[in-house]
Amino acid sequence: MGQKINPLGFRLGTTQSHHSFWFAQPKNYCEGLQEDQKIRDCIKNYVQQNIRISSGVEGIARIEIQKRIDLIQVIIYMGFPKLLIEDRHRRIEELQMNVQKELNCVNRKLNIAITRIANPYGHPNILAEFIAGQLKNRVSFRKAMKKAIELTEQADTKGIQIQIAGRIDGKEIARVEWIREGRVPLQTIGAKIDYCSYTVRTIYGVLGIKIWVFVAEE
Repeated sequence: MGQKINPLGFRLGTTQSHHSFWFAQPKNYCEGLQEDQKIRDCIKNYVQQNIRISSGVEGIARIEIQKRIDLIQVIIYMGFPKLLIEDRHRRIEELQMNVQKELNCVNRKLNIAITRIANPYGHPNILAEFIAGQLKNRVSFRKAMKKAIELTEQADTKGIQIQIAGRIDGKEIARVEWIREGRVPLQTIGAKIDYCSYTVRTIYGVLGIKIWVFVAEE
C-alpha cells in the first residue's frame, strides 16, 4: 500500500528539527500557528516585491521562528543574501516594520537575522522556485527538471526526485511526471531527506511541484 507521509514530519527528532520553537497553552496554539504563517508570508511577499532577481529565484531556503515571552527571533536562511546586502540595515528595518505592522505586536520585540547557506541549489525550496520560474517562462518541463538535477549535482547531494503534477505543457488532461537521479531512500528514518511542495500558477492552471533531496546518511 502506498501510504504517503511527509518526509520531514516522519523524521522529526532524528535527522530533522522543527522550524518553529515556542510553547503555548492548547487554547492559544492556533493563534501562534497563524502568527507563524503571517510572519513567513510577510517576509516572502517583501522579498518578492522589493528585490528584482534575474533568475526568478528568491533564494529563501527556510525561515526559523523562535518565540519567547518578550521576543520573537526570526532567522531567514537565504541562498543568495547579496539580494539583501545593498542597504542591508535599511532593508532589515523596513522588513521588521512590515512584520510588526502585520502582527500588531505591541509588547514583544521582533528581531530578524539573515544567514547565508552554502550550496543553495542543494535546498528543495530554492530548486522549486527555479523550476517554477522556468515553467512560467514556458520552458518545457523535462528541460526544467534536467537543469534542476544538474544544479543539485554541483551542490554535492546523493540523490534527488522531482515530481510535477497538473496540466503540464497546457495539455487537456492533468497528469503526473517525475524523474529521479541517484538514491532517495524514503523509508529509511536515518537518511536525511529535505522535502518541499510548491504551487506554481501558470496560464494553464495550477501545477504542483514536489522535490525530495537526499542529503546524507546519519
